Amino acid sequence: MPTKTSDKVNLMREKRDAKARVHLEQYAPVWLVDETPIPQDDALQFNVIFYHPRYGWVNRRYRYDAFNDVLYHQGQNLVSETLALEIEEKKPYIAAETINTVNSYGG
Repeated sequence: MPTKTSDKVNLMREKRDAKARVHLEQYAPVWLVDETPIPQDDALQFNVIFYHPRYGWVNRRYRYDAFNDVLYHQGQNLVSETLALEIEEKKPYIAAETINTVNSYGG
């Protein structure tokens, strides 16, 4: 990995995006609402908000381990309809032409 911290974080983001998009596309649209780089651990912790077919609107936390290229789910909280409406006004991290969460596997 590059030695400069900003380069390292940017590379981790690219790797995270490649890994996370495959998993999160089923819930699109998805909004990235928080991100904390942890360069000393080669990791990124981040939160996304989306509509889950079983639980409704959720704020889900993930940790991406760039060294091992592994995405860890670290829990979720329900989101109020009010917050969800505010989030929907912003550009999504993963956009969707149509919403089809019914066919998501529910994980």
